[in-house]
Amino acid sequence: MTVTIYHNPDCGTSRNTLALIRNAGIEPVVIEYLKHPPSTEKLADLIQKAGLTVHTAVRQKGTPYAELGLDSPAVSDQDLLDAMVAHPILINRPFVETPLGVRLCRPSELVLDLLAQPQQGAFAKEDGEQVIDADGERIKHG
Repeated sequence: MTVTIYHNPDCGTSRNTLALIRNAGIEPVVIEYLKHPPSTEKLADLIQKAGLTVHTAVRQKGTPYAELGLDSPAVSDQDLLDAMVAHPILINRPFVETPLGVRLCRPSELVLDLLAQPQQGAFAKEDGEQVIDADGERIKHG
């Protein structure tokens, strides 16, 4: 099973998602999208396959979103895609692509739905939240 993660190593959610993939015994293809952004076509495909709109896939916090005028209602999906490729910090993260589908893994546990292999042991997020128990089973919260 080929698993690809569009990863930002400075993002805790992205690091947790990558760790969950590895906890299933999978070594994914890791694309640091800030250094190697996907093409406009690939980004549009990831967004569509994840069931999102371009507007919901744009990261606003900590980005030049407003400075670039992307908050204007006149901005088209193509304009947003072009801006995301030119300024990859605008791409929300992490996107994960597997044979089972594509998902924007926020929260990181969403990646579990895309992995055919089970978790191989306990897992806690960086903040200490237990996600997987010692038997490799997902812990249901709330």
